[in-house]
Formats: sequence, C-alpha cells, structure tokens
Amino acid sequence: MSFVHLHTHSEYSLLDGANRISSLIERAKELEMPALALTDHGCMFGAWEFHQQAAKAGLKPILGMEAYVAPGDRRDRRAAEKGDRNYYHLVLLARDLEGYRNLVKLTSIGYLEGFYHRPRIDREVLARHSAGLIVSSACLAGEVARHLMAGNWEAAREAASWYANVFDGRYYLEVQAHGSEGQSELNAKVLELAAELGLPVVATNDVHFLRAEDHDAHDVLLCIGLGKDRTDANRMRYDRGLYFKSGEEVAAAFPGRPDVVENTLAIADQVDLQFQKKYYVPSFPLPEGVATEAELLRRLTQEKAAEKFGTPLPAEIAERLEYELSVITNPKADYSGYFLITQDFINWAKARGIPVGPGRGSAAGSMVAYVLGITDVDPIRFDLLFERFLNPDRVSMPDIDIDFCFERRGEVIEYVRQKYGKESVGQIITFGTMKSRAVIKDVGRVLGFEPAETNRIAGLIPNAPNNSLTVAEAVERIPELRELYRSDPRVQQLCDYAKVLEGLARHSSVHAAGVVIAPGPVHEYVPVCTQPSKGAGGNGEDEHILVTQWDMIALEQAGMLKMDFLGLKTLTVIHDAVEWIRARHGALRHPVTGQEYARMEDVPLDDPAVYDMLARGGTTGVFQFESSLATEKLRAMKCDRFEDLAATNALIRPGPLDSGMTDVFIRRKLGKEPVRYPVPELEPVLEPTYGVITYQEQVMRMAQVLAGFTLAEADVLRKAVGKKDAELIQKELGKFIERAVARGFDRKVIEDLAEQVATFGRYGFNRSHAVAYTLLSYQTAWLKRHYPAEFMAALLSSVVDKTDDVVNYIGECRDLWRYVPGAPGLEVLPPSVNESGWKFTPVSDTQIRFGLGAVRG
Repeated sequence: MSFVHLHTHSEYSLLDGANRISSLIERAKELEMPALALTDHGCMFGAWEFHQQAAKAGLKPILGMEAYVAPGDRRDRRAAEKGDRNYYHLVLLARDLEGYRNLVKLTSIGYLEGFYHRPRIDREVLARHSAGLIVSSACLAGEVARHLMAGNWEAAREAASWYANVFDGRYYLEVQAHGSEGQSELNAKVLELAAELGLPVVATNDVHFLRAEDHDAHDVLLCIGLGKDRTDANRMRYDRGLYFKSGEEVAAAFPGRPDVVENTLAIADQVDLQFQKKYYVPSFPLPEGVATEAELLRRLTQEKAAEKFGTPLPAEIAERLEYELSVITNPKADYSGYFLITQDFINWAKARGIPVGPGRGSAAGSMVAYVLGITDVDPIRFDLLFERFLNPDRVSMPDIDIDFCFERRGEVIEYVRQKYGKESVGQIITFGTMKSRAVIKDVGRVLGFEPAETNRIAGLIPNAPNNSLTVAEAVERIPELRELYRSDPRVQQLCDYAKVLEGLARHSSVHAAGVVIAPGPVHEYVPVCTQPSKGAGGNGEDEHILVTQWDMIALEQAGMLKMDFLGLKTLTVIHDAVEWIRARHGALRHPVTGQEYARMEDVPLDDPAVYDMLARGGTTGVFQFESSLATEKLRAMKCDRFEDLAATNALIRPGPLDSGMTDVFIRRKLGKEPVRYPVPELEPVLEPTYGVITYQEQVMRMAQVLAGFTLAEADVLRKAVGKKDAELIQKELGKFIERAVARGFDRKVIEDLAEQVATFGRYGFNRSHAVAYTLLSYQTAWLKRHYPAEFMAALLSSVVDKTDDVVNYIGECRDLWRYVPGAPGLEVLPPSVNESGWKFTPVSDTQIRFGLGAVRG
C-alpha cells in the first residue's frame, strides 16, 4: 500500500532521533514510497542535506519541522517559570517555495525571539507566515491533543478551528499508528473532532528510529540526552512502535479509514518545491562616479598593480591580470563583489596591524588576489595556476580562506558585522558526532559501567588521524576487544548499542572559522539559530551570536557567500618575534649582512644558513615541519632550496608516502636514482620535482602540453580524478588519451601516464597551498636561525596554556646548538615578579624570562 511518512525525525532532532538521513531515504525507497518529509524538532538542521539526497535518489523531499508553539506570546517565559510546559508541538510542511521561505523565517524566529529551553514560535507569527505551509496537529504533545486528553473539548475545538481558519484547506488533524500510552484513546477523539468540524485527518507514525529492533539503542540515546541511567524508573520512555513503518502497517492501525493513509499521498502531491541555482553575494558600497562592482574591481586592480610593478606594467603581468579579470567580471557569473568584499576586510586588518596569512588553498594562484593584497604570493614567480582556483568553464563560487592572527581574528569578524549589518553576518554551525571512543563512554555511562571500565574499553579503539576504527571494525580487528565482546555479555551489549549510535550528531556548536555574509538578514536566505557568544563575535558583548542552521557544505551548495576566517597561531608567533626584534635591535635585519627588511615577507628565500639548520633536523617550532616524519625527510633529502620545502609539504601525506613517491623524490634529488620523464616534453613541467608528479597543477600542465587541453579543461580533468568518480574519470582520461595520441604521442606511453594520473588523483596536493604555507614555514625557520631568543620566546608564549608543549620548547631552547653551528643554548630563566610578563620575554641573546601565563598550580 502506498503511503508517505509526514512526521519523521532524523539525528538532527539531537539525542532524540536515531535516524541518519541516508538511512531514511534508503528505507523509503525500499518500501516504494513516492515521497518523504523531514520534521525535526524546532529546526531545519538537516533540511538541505535531506532535500539534495532525496531528490538525487528519485524521492520527493518534503521539508518541514515539528515546531514548538508557545501557549501565549513567544517571548513570555512566565508559564515556564510556574512549572507548566511552555510549548505545544505542531507539524509544519513547506508546500512550495513561499512555504519554504516562511518555514525558514519561523524556525529562525523561534531561536532569535522565542527561545526558552526550546525555539518557540506563537500564533501571531504563524498567522503572519502562514502562506505556502501545510500543517498537522502533531503528537500527544500537540495543542489539540493536550486539550482532548485533558477532557477540554471546547479548547481543542477552538484550537483546531483557529488553525483551520489560518491555514485554510491546508490543516489536518493527525492520528498516529504506534502504541504509546493514550494514543489509541487520542486517535478516537481526534476522529470525532474531525467529523464535527469537517476537517481532514492524516496518519503518521512520529518516526524516531528506523526499525523495530532499533528501539533499545534509541532508548539508550534518549538516556544520553536526558543524562539518565537506563534503570531510572522515572525517566521518559518511547514506545517500541515509533519506527519507520510500511504503509500496510500504518493502514492496519486504522481499519475502515483508508482516507487517513490516502491523505498522506494527497499532501505529497501538493508539494512542489524546486531550488534555483543562484549565488547570494552582498553588494559592495560603490564610491561616487563608479557604476558597477566590476568597474571598481578593475580600477582597484590597475591602481594596486601599478604600485606593485610600476608603469607600464610588464606585458606578462598585464596579460595575466586582463585574463583573470575577464573571468572574474564575466556577466554570466560576476564575482567582482566577492573580491571587493574580501580585499576590503583583509586590507582593513593589515592597516590595523592584525597579522594576515600569505594565502591558503588555490586562491594563491590568482594574480588579481595578489595585487589586491588578498594574498602575498606572486603566482607568476611560483608558477601557480589561476584555473586551479577559478575555472571559466565551471561556474562555482570562489573559495578564499584567510588566516588571521589567532588573538585578533575576532576583530576582523566584528568589522565585517559592523560593515554589512549584524543580521547579515552569521557564523556557521557544525555538529559534534558520537565517534567510536566517545560513544562507548556515553553508552557505558547509561548502562551503569564505571568510568574506569569504559575508559579501558574505549582506549582499545585506535583513533589517530590516519589510524581510526569504528566500533564494529575494532570488535573485529582488536584481539583484546574481540575477546571481551565474546566473553562478557555486558560488553557485548555496550558495543552493540554503540554500533547503532556511532556517528550520529550529538550536539551543535559554532564552526571554528566559518562566516557567512548575506545580501540582507541571513534568515531571509537560510535558517538561523543562536549559540552562546564567549566573545567569538569580536567584543563578546552579545549574549548569543547568530549562527546558520546549515553547515559549510550546505551553505556553499545553496549559493551563500561563505568564508573561513581562520585563527593561526603561527602568524601570532611571527608577529610577536618581529616586535621583539625591533624592540631589542631597532630593526628587522639580517644579523650577518646587515640588510634591513620592512617586513618578514621581504626576507629572501635563499638563505643557506636556514636550509642548513633544517637539513640538520632543527625543525622544532618550524611551521608544518615539526613532526618526526617531516624532520626525517628534510634531513634525508639534505634540503637546500625553497622548492624542496614546498615539495616536502606535499609529499609527507599518506598517499605519496605509501606509494613510495616521497622516497623516489629524495633519491633523485641526491643523485642516487636518475631523473626520468615520461616524455621529453614534460621536462619543464616536472623538472622542479625531479620527474615526480607532486602537485595537482602539474597534472593540469601535463594535460595542456600533451593533449592540448586549455587549463580550464585540464582543471575539469584534475577535479574528476580528485573526486574519485570512476565514470567521470574514465570520460576525462579517455579524452586526454585520444587527444594526446592525435597529437602524435605513443598510445602506450600516454595510457601508462593516464594510469599514473588516476592513481595520483587520490592524494594529489594543491601547489598553490603548498607554496603559500611554505612561505610561513620558511619565515619561522629564518627567525629561529637568526633570532632564536625572540623566536623561541614568541613560540613559548603561543603555548602558555599547554604545559607539555612549554616543557618541549624549553628543551629545544637548551639544545639549539645541535642544529645551529656555534650557537649557544638558550637559558629559560625562572619566573620573576619584577621581570616576567604574561608571555615569555627575551632578555638577552641567550636568555628568556619565563612567562607568568605558563605558571600552573
């Protein structure tokens, strides 16, 4: 029998729903249902993900929520303070785009205006935002249901009549097919009231878990959320019937009433919600006399380029800028505003002495970004590709992520909030999930295990970044855990529940870096909520900050302007070290040659003393190269140039290491193995990396040289390989092979190369990012080599809250002579009330005073 679930909770009904969105869709498809609604509690956290996945699976997605409706004014907390329940449940479904927009506004209002324990709305805003919504009366906690169960028929009648009037022809009384206490009695009363008022009735099942056998695991999840032991007799419990039933099972609960099932199909048929692909970028304020953002971007770019390179511009630079601007300002997808907004807040930060990173990710490949001050990497000097960042053949929003000083990042976010309006700038939600070790501890606590027991069991599960196992995998692969599972029924039960719950969302929080900037109030575009501020928004005055209900991926797909404002301690370390150098020595200069530098970015990248220190293993405190693996590889290759550092950044990843590429690079650099090129034409492309394909940009260049691809076409190939989409890879590599062969290259050679490219795609690294971050690596190494007291003081200050790191870096101060010939060790003097500040302080070329911020106990 055909049926549509219209009252369904996913894991985004946090610690109340145990359904993964993918599992709900899969189950609906198994049961041949034509559509499915998602109605999480008070929120739309999973709405975009659900809509995209369901549509892709050929299932009609119905977006909704189970709202919390205040009995009076949404801002009134008095009812709650008397101990009364201060909300009713109500199911809202978006019928069309207008209904979706109203749904977004209602959930946002619940958080922004009505939040008290729950995000509450009220009748006033429901009436104001009623268009396009289909409504049903919800569960035992609904307003009509509560009045009916209390014997208050007139109140139930009034409530149903009000909703039926406001949502004319779109209001349904809801009956449910599970066996919760009082549900059968309520169903009978609902049917009676519907007959009296002439209202349609719809059947639901208030789905909280997927299958009947998942009830006990869901019960454990409920206990985790409530902070209760499972043995607590007074806690809330859910009926075993709240699972994803088939249409036949639901219909069986309502013999003689086929209409309540048929109405689910009728509602689904009414729903028609399609999203258009659009980008939502706020307008940048234009000065007088400038008509468009594109005109302003061109003017700014030309002015800044002239300041940087002189006039007339060198031909290569002028040509590159013109090409990039033609792509950026293309009317089909004009990104001028994006660049203007980005350069504005970055240059605002620089003007106020807030350290900003040289760039990260593919944005470092843009010459426009370089001349505007968005990045500090010359893409022509380092042979970086604009198409890796912005492809004229593939319309998608640019993605510029920016590193700021860890201590002052909040000031930049506050500037953006003030410039574009506090309602138009939000931070981005992220969800903490129950990972393998954490879920063992959570479930164990509910089941009455002692903390020491669950700590021991959880400790058996590896969770290192490159070596983590799920609970199910750990039970199979870890002998000690496998034996416990087989021999101890308590441990078996613990692990079985943990397997079901592992990976579910546990809580929401604010993404460490993500910021969204909208053309108007954010809630006009995507649903929002609030999170405690903790000063994250800048000055910390607000009790709460505005946060999107959708995560980074959903926002990007929905066309919102999303940026990462990252806090990077290394920038703070470099800044503090340079300030100490200027304070103690008058200027930043090379201590041997006496050459002065206005800023660290001006320091040449070819200082032999710096590479000698790194080749000796002096990498402690050097950005990106502190790991024992990085130290070992730099020492093994006897690194002596910037390109070696950049390549090492790309090659100390699992893929290149596992494939042996890293060691081939080292052997070839040292002359222990001849440098080979697949064909002579690739020598200019692969020469900097000794014939080893190291960067994604090299794959793009290879496609250009061998197959005559444009760089835009080559980027499509690069992305296809990186996505691991077998069909797309075959298509793009097939094109590459045929076009290369047509240009006269040997088919066998090209096919072998195509296979290498396919393999490389699994772990290829972005050269733009490698170069930009290696600039910071070099700067930290230069400071350590030439100004060790100032650098180590700044480094120690960056970890004052981490005792283990403080101890480690004090040891490095003492052992500095090992890596710097002739250098004495640095002495870290004990804390002094007269001399110590909060941070560590260099007091001479060989002594650092301990910072009071690192004192413990």
